Order: sequence, then structure tokens, then C-alpha cells
Amino acid sequence: MHTRFAPHLALSVSVCLLVACSKPAAPPPHAPAVPVTVATAVRRSVPLQLNRIGAVEAYSTIAVKAQIGGYLTKVFFQEGQEVEKDQMLFQIDPRPYEQALRQAEANLARDLAQMQQAEANLTRDLAQARNARAQATRYAQLAGQGIISKEQNEDSQTNAHALEAAANADRAAIESARAAVNADRAAIERAKIDLEYCAIRSPIRGRTGNLLVKEGNLVKANADTAMVNINQIQPIYVSFSVPQQRLGEIRSFMAQKPLTVEAYLSESSGEAERGLLSFVDNAVDEATGTIKLKATFPNPKRRLWPGQFVNVVLTLATESNVTLVPSEAVQPGQEGQYAFVVKSDQTVESRTVKVGRTVGSEIIIEQGIQPGDTVVTDGQLRIVPGAKVRVVSSPAAASQAAEGS
Repeated sequence: MHTRFAPHLALSVSVCLLVACSKPAAPPPHAPAVPVTVATAVRRSVPLQLNRIGAVEAYSTIAVKAQIGGYLTKVFFQEGQEVEKDQMLFQIDPRPYEQALRQAEANLARDLAQMQQAEANLTRDLAQARNARAQATRYAQLAGQGIISKEQNEDSQTNAHALEAAANADRAAIESARAAVNADRAAIERAKIDLEYCAIRSPIRGRTGNLLVKEGNLVKANADTAMVNINQIQPIYVSFSVPQQRLGEIRSFMAQKPLTVEAYLSESSGEAERGLLSFVDNAVDEATGTIKLKATFPNPKRRLWPGQFVNVVLTLATESNVTLVPSEAVQPGQEGQYAFVVKSDQTVESRTVKVGRTVGSEIIIEQGIQPGDTVVTDGQLRIVPGAKVRVVSSPAAASQAAEGS
């Protein structure tokens, strides 16, 4: 007989279990209150933010190189030192360049004198050529009248031509001397520039790195290796990438106002450095489907350092008057997400909720719960709709109370 009815008995038990699972049973009469922890739904404004990992970059990096070659006589800073714009960094022996400047100035004086001499020669030869041409004209008339011989007339014409040619030669000498003077002046300017290059100054305000050339070494002009690298860290950049799907949203908010970016250091106690979004790359990275952004930070305390990784929070906008509850108050169900709400008689009801995005440890409720409602945050597994509850201070206290009951 047991063998005959066992299958029917198992089927009946399964049906009962299915019914019990599909619809929570009402609490038995006079059931003890279930200990739970609760929180109150609140209404406030919350920021719309993107959280990413970013890398700190120097605002500007300068590789300091010598523009002339020579003997390095002096280094005016220590490695890792903060330097100001135009501060003296290196001194190259200026004596060869001072000599070059003096030589160029001497050449200029010589060529100016030669030009003046050529101009004086031109003045003299022009006067003589005018007299010779006038005399040649008279001699030609006299020769036509038979007063002087043909030979005298020809000599007069030849002398006039010779003096005119001398004047032309003087003009050429003047042009040559003028070109030499211009070349000398250019050489002087070049020598002055080379002399200025003997003093190497910092082009930016920043922090020096490792000193790669020591005093006493010979340096080459525009060598492959820098003498020192200087990083500008005030202000400073933080670069990060966001999915390409957010690009339109970011550009839309940027058109309305500058977007705030916060950078949190991994070793920080929570204090953030604040800056503004200043750069959106002009192309999406095809390999990752992301686009690169940069924010500029004043960095007054120099907490941000080139090469450092930071947690980046980009604030796009602020949503006003939204309803929030702790994330643990919302539970998944067969008909969607729901939460238990404690009523005034200390019983609970289950409400289906429509949720938005998560904000820290809270979640936005778009529908189903109103500000001021009391929601259960721990103990949901021990209650059903209509159950009597007792509010305790913490999840640990709720567990202890449940075990004691």
C-alpha cells in the first residue's frame, strides 16, 4: 500500500511547495515582531557623475639643451629644485664667444673704413670724369674745325672713358664694401646671440629632474640628450578616458558651463583636488572605444605629481529633488525590484519600485516610494507583507534579536 500511494504523496507535496513559493503566506496570528533595521527615504539634489581612473601629466615638459658648444663652468641649481622662469641654470665658458664678438666688431670697423674710402674715390673720379668729358667734347669740336690734331682728340676721348670706368669701379667697390659691412653686422648679432646662449636660463617655472651634465664637462650644441628636464606642475593635467557613448552627453554639458573634475589620491584621506575639464580629444581610440579627456588643476599644494594614478570624478550636472534610499533596501523579485515599507502600525508592505542610477551607497527611486517613507534595510528574508516588525539599531542587533526569538 505504501508503494502504491507514494508517487501521489510526493506530487501533492511538490504542488504545495510551489504554491507557497509563488505567494508569500500571511503571518500567523499573534506572531512575534521581526527585528529589522530601517532607513528613511530622503529627497535631495545629487550630482550626475562619471568615475574613472586617471593619470597625472605635467602641464609642460622642457628638455633643456645647450644651443652652443663649450666648456660647462657652472651649475646654479640642485637636482629636484623648484626653479622660476628665466632663472639661471648653467653657465658655458663665454671667452671664445667674446673673442668672436670682438673680431666681428673689428671686421665691421675695417669694412666701414673701406666703404668710406670707396665713396671718397667715387666722388673724386666723378669730378675728374665730368671735366674729362667736357674737355673731350671741346676737343671734338676743335678737331672738326681742324684746329687740333686727330691724335689729340682721340687722347682726350680715351681719358674721359678711362675716368668714367674708374667711377664705375668705385661704385662696385662701394657695393662690395656695403655687403661686407652688412655681413659684419650680421656676424656681430650672431656673436651676441651666441654670447647670450652661454647663460642658459629656465624657460618655465617648474621642478628640475635628474642633472645629466656636471660642471667641467664639454657640452655639444643641440645634443641628443638634455642637460636637465623641467616639469611644470602648477597647473597640472590629469588625463582619463570615457566610453565613446558618453561623448555627446559630455559635449552638451560642456556647452552649458565649465565641468568640474575631482581627483582623489589613493593614499588620501578623502580630500580631493579640484579642476576643470579643459580638453576633449579629436578622435575616438578605435582599439578601446574610448575618448581621451584632460582636466587642468591649479595644484596649489603640489599633491598631484606627474605619472601618478588618481581616481577621477567628472561632474556633468546636478539632478534636483530626487528620492533616495540605501541600496540594500531594494530587493530583486519575480515581478521586478521591490522594497518593504514600514507602515504606521509597525507592519510592512511590499512595494514594487522603479529605480534609477546608484549614487554612492544609495539608489535613486523614480517610482514606488516617497520621501519620508521608512524602508527596511536588513531583515527582509525574515518578513512577509503584513508582518509585524520591531526596529533595531543595526544589522548585528537584528540578527541577534532574531536568533533569541
